[in-house]
Amino acid sequence: MQIHTFRVGQLETNCYLAIDKNEAVIIDPGDDGDFLSEKILELRVKLKAILTTHGHFDHVLGVAELKLNFKAPFLASRKDLFLLKTARKNALHWTKTDPLLDVPLPDSYLKDGELLAVGGSQLQVLETPGHTPGGISFHLEKEKILLDGDLIFKDGVGRTDFAYSSRPDLEKSIKKILNLPPETKVFPGHGNQFLLGDFTF
Repeated sequence: MQIHTFRVGQLETNCYLAIDKNEAVIIDPGDDGDFLSEKILELRVKLKAILTTHGHFDHVLGVAELKLNFKAPFLASRKDLFLLKTARKNALHWTKTDPLLDVPLPDSYLKDGELLAVGGSQLQVLETPGHTPGGISFHLEKEKILLDGDLIFKDGVGRTDFAYSSRPDLEKSIKKILNLPPETKVFPGHGNQFLLGDFTF
């Protein structure tokens, strides 16, 4: 499994393209779907699905362009549907820029423990709420990789000062992922990668 990182948008969101045997999924396509589409075409891979770790606008605004360009299904947590529906409005509020396209509704909803096949690899869906009600992390057990959105970062944890956030849920989610091997490489929604064993909480 190869993980390509693209940092996109005003909030410098990490978008990840996970590739195995010429199949790919894109995780958190930021707000530049056309740029990401070009990268996918350059790499000559088949986009199997568009995934998101949570519904914040800086992680999902590229979904519309990717769906138009590749006809790939969009998968997200049902619990963050309210954020997907208001992503365009929230982007306009926070960035003063209208993204022009609404985020489409998911084609299906992710479930805890679900396995998503990409080439010869499998991403396991882990429900990790707290930052948002529908927070999701994607675990590649064989490769010891965790793509965790805005759950934890190299030097901190995700915000829980939103009305819909939950600090107790965030702490439970962190304890859940800390059961993974310490050599697990964490690919966060913002900032640099790090080893899970180096995270202190």
